[in-house]
Amino acid sequence: MSLEVDFKKAADDVRKLKSKPADDEMSEVYSLYKQSVVGDVNKADPGAADELAKNKWDAWNKKKIGMSKDDAMKAYIVKSKEMAAKYGVDS
Repeated sequence: MSLEVDFKKAADDVRKLKSKPADDEMSEVYSLYKQSVVGDVNKADPGAADELAKNKWDAWNKKKIGMSKDDAMKAYIVKSKEMAAKYGVDS
């Protein structure tokens, strides 16, 4: 399979996890997804008023230095497989 096909399957599996992962795992997978699809963070820092948005932005912003879209996709696939093994995936 191609990288993009593997990535799309991994994204689908993450949406079907049987239980909710820890916040740090969700931040990591979110940041890898955004880096894969969008590239470097392209939004302003939302500030501390919205803690969830701030945490997601911070996680994504850490990926911008030196992580290509392809590298982010590969890392996302690995992380999604770890999460699927840990939490299970609904069919």
